[in-house]
Amino acid sequence: MNLPPPYLPFTLPLEGDEEELERLKLKIERDRGFNCSFYKDKCLRRRIAVRMRARGQRSFADYASLLDREPAEYDHLLDTLTINVTKFFRNIETWHAVEQQVLPPLFATPGPLKVWSAGSASGEEAYTVSILMREWAEKHHRRGDADRVRVVGTDIDRKSLENAARGSYPDLSLTETPPHIRQRWFSPGPPYCIRPEAQKNVSFVRRDLISERAEGGQNLIFCRNVVIYFDREIQERLFKDFYDALVPGGFLVMGKVETLVGVARTLFRSVNNRERIFQKPA
Repeated sequence: MNLPPPYLPFTLPLEGDEEELERLKLKIERDRGFNCSFYKDKCLRRRIAVRMRARGQRSFADYASLLDREPAEYDHLLDTLTINVTKFFRNIETWHAVEQQVLPPLFATPGPLKVWSAGSASGEEAYTVSILMREWAEKHHRRGDADRVRVVGTDIDRKSLENAARGSYPDLSLTETPPHIRQRWFSPGPPYCIRPEAQKNVSFVRRDLISERAEGGQNLIFCRNVVIYFDREIQERLFKDFYDALVPGGFLVMGKVETLVGVARTLFRSVNNRERIFQKPA
């Protein structure tokens, strides 16, 4: 039986072929400025293999040749490498913990409140922060406090940031959103458009976590299920960058499968270890 190329039953190069992989990594960085060297090897191989299977390529060298012939393939590859999968209120128990343990001391802080969603992909997390804070402010009869909040979502993927700025989402993005939130903060859909009130204090900026230092003065940083894909040295550096970027008393929220490593383990104090919420001591 002759199968079309995308379904060829070959074994993907999840190990070996180090020289070919290294040449492909250098090519991607040279052509698109995307540095693959900080990813864990198995993670990088697995993601490149997704595109190789989709295009019926048997080796890293074959896939590199395809990129030369079809530069548009880079868009699909970078989208796969940058993990653009997220939802509004993903892991709702984490957001309950943020509401109960982070927002009260945060809103007790005078002046502007800076929130950073690092690795924000298509923006669901950044908008979730905005909605949660507005809900909290209304619930506590402090609606004006919500206007003190400025949320910045950053990502390396320009296409994802463009989608985030539009604020329009399919039904899949809202499958973990509580019904009353869905009704209050989104237009009928699909697609579901976020209400301007929750969108006005959110902005999106392209930033490479690896090569660019974090902006200081942050009151709250979300970086969930991003650093786990990097090697140990980069993880340690990123956690130290987050610590330096936070104001005293500021909070860091990580993904549930992640843990602090290196010097960061002694710098932060745990607020909720189950939900991976940490605080920079005041």
